[in-house]
Amino acid sequence: MADGVRDFEPTIRTDFHGAMTYGRYLDLERLLHAQHPVSEPEHHDEMLFIIQHQTSELWLKLMLHELREARARFAVDDLGMALKCLARVKAIQKQLTDQWTVLATLTPREYAQFRGALGHASGFQSHQYRAVEFILGNKDRRMLEVFTSEPEAHAMLGQLLAEPTVYDEFLRAVARAGYPVPEEVLERDVSGHWTMQPALVPVFRRIYESDDTPWGLYEACEALVDVEDNFQFWRFRHLRTVQRTIGLKRGTGGSSGVGFLRRALDLTFFPELYAVRTEIGT
Repeated sequence: MADGVRDFEPTIRTDFHGAMTYGRYLDLERLLHAQHPVSEPEHHDEMLFIIQHQTSELWLKLMLHELREARARFAVDDLGMALKCLARVKAIQKQLTDQWTVLATLTPREYAQFRGALGHASGFQSHQYRAVEFILGNKDRRMLEVFTSEPEAHAMLGQLLAEPTVYDEFLRAVARAGYPVPEEVLERDVSGHWTMQPALVPVFRRIYESDDTPWGLYEACEALVDVEDNFQFWRFRHLRTVQRTIGLKRGTGGSSGVGFLRRALDLTFFPELYAVRTEIGT
């Protein structure tokens, strides 16, 4: 290195005609030209708003990819790989939650100057977010109505509606491990929204309190609780970012805005894993 300039090593390749490059591998030409502000005149801060949401969609795509694999691993009793997938899901959730810090730099005045250009576009219409909720157990057939104009998204959600959730497959693995998971739970209509199953609480109490519990089952219970906790942190940061940006205005998609987001904090994916904590040690 001379005069603070790093040496250009002679082995570094510079001719990439007909060869794979970083840009081609990542399809950067298309990715970096996928930001199309619609405000007129174009508002400086709209780029932030677009990239924030596009980045979130990429993380949601990876989260869904990992949750599908975790579900498949639970289905064949491969708890180690299921936990590996859930660990990655938790890391993704941290990225998604931290991202709200960037969007929170958008002031109310700045957002107001281009919000009208969004029309009725809203994060409520994110089919990947709905897909993540579906695969975790918060299924609502009515949500399919939102995507009738998007056949591919509608088909994806319809398929996930009909498939077992991550929790369903985990509970089946618990049953195969010799724990008395009720038949009505194992044979439930998986297209329905998960509801609290009190008969599962004694099953989880045994898992938590017994010294003979296989570590993978115990760890999987805690990993699922981590996933739900992280989801709630994300929801709360979403609510607070919306509140600081638009106050109590109605959402662009027609929802009540902050009130609608606040009610989402009451939703739960794995209620028995929280209920059992009251029973442990009593």
